[in-house]
Amino acid sequence: MTAPGGPTTGTEQTDARQLVIVGDALLDRDITGTADRLSAEAPAPVLAAARSTDRPGGAGLAAVLAARTPGWQVTLICGIGQDQPGAQLRVLLDEAGVEVIDLATSGTTPVKTRVRAANRTLLRFDTDADPLPLGPLPNSARTRLAEAAAVLVCDYGCGITAHDELRQALTAAAGDRPLVWDPHPRGSIPTAGTALAVPNADEALHFTGHGGPRDLAGDTARAVQLLAAWPVKQVAVTRGRDGAVLVADVDGHPLAVPSRPAAGDTCGAGDQLAVTAAMTLAAGRLPSHAIAAAVDAATDYVNAGGPTAPAAAAHPSDTTGPLELAARVRARGGRVVGAGGCFDLLHAGHLSLLDQARRLGDVLIVCINSDASVRRLKGADRPVVGERERAALLSALDCVDDVLVFAEDTPEKVLAELRPDIWVKGGDYAGRRIAEADLVESWGGEVVTVPFLEGHSTTTRIQHLTQQAGAR
Repeated sequence: MTAPGGPTTGTEQTDARQLVIVGDALLDRDITGTADRLSAEAPAPVLAAARSTDRPGGAGLAAVLAARTPGWQVTLICGIGQDQPGAQLRVLLDEAGVEVIDLATSGTTPVKTRVRAANRTLLRFDTDADPLPLGPLPNSARTRLAEAAAVLVCDYGCGITAHDELRQALTAAAGDRPLVWDPHPRGSIPTAGTALAVPNADEALHFTGHGGPRDLAGDTARAVQLLAAWPVKQVAVTRGRDGAVLVADVDGHPLAVPSRPAAGDTCGAGDQLAVTAAMTLAAGRLPSHAIAAAVDAATDYVNAGGPTAPAAAAHPSDTTGPLELAARVRARGGRVVGAGGCFDLLHAGHLSLLDQARRLGDVLIVCINSDASVRRLKGADRPVVGERERAALLSALDCVDDVLVFAEDTPEKVLAELRPDIWVKGGDYAGRRIAEADLVESWGGEVVTVPFLEGHSTTTRIQHLTQQAGAR
């Protein structure tokens, strides 16, 4: 059991990056069963074959979601009541590999119970979420904040974000690492230096009192108001199925981030979004990239089944590299697709190839030749577009999940690392034995070709442009 003020941990990951999550931990309980008739006593469904499942909730759920990400060690600074639900919560967090630093000295643990049937919530009832008595901030918490690659605050309105010493430590931590703040109407405003605040639309409405339309314009106006009122660098209002809107300057244009369709249990989607945003910022990416990755991750989380799924669906983001992404997809039974080439001067033929390749599996990793490799293959005047820009352009395509750059003239080495289930080439290779086929087939993969668009060639296009320039 966690001692107040002291850490406990599951599996140690000494070489992992550190994410510190600060917030209110709850115990979530789902009572699920079948409901195919109404009670004779009242017009209420009768739940049959009911079973109860407990899991960490609030900031505890965010910590569990973060701990599922390879390469990250997660510490949760929270308060947990000294009661049976608190004891159960500690066990669940320890089993998930989350280190816990508990500030509570007594009190009861909030429990949120949902009664569900047919993937729908019929009833929810909560125990009182009174603020827990909290002790002083221990040195272990200060140490973890100093070690963190990123800090995430998940405020659930139970009082921990009002802790004076903790707020001072968060302000200090925000000086040289990204701090993401997920606020709550009953909680405290973000501390100074917060890189990104991520209120949802209802929370933004509560904090601003701005009663404008509940649409993109209204959410943008509320984000601008919060940016002016809070000591934060950027504000992203999350909009559920409509994605998010990010504001970085009160006088600038907002960044609208649409979401893909999602259907499923949305409980915890905001936590997944906040976790992904914090990890992406820790990777050195811009807040615009972080919010785009976070919206995608939250969508995948919902589509995978929400909190009841064994793990959130892997989705490309800046929190993992292409090899780690491929391993995650393969571990959950997905198919990894690979495609390769120079992709110099991206054109419609490339887009057609990549779009068809992505449909063959669950993730598409594109392997591209480095600049030096392209020069050896194509000549001293190539590539026209450098490898970093080529990789960025490919990564921006919806059909491309990640990009690998290889320095060799042929992709055998990178293929041996990626080990795709399917290796895709353009239809101009049809009828020929592809050089790397033996290698791909050695681990049970297959090589296929897809139809290609006639009349699209980078070399031909460059020659045409050169002739046009010479004619002038």
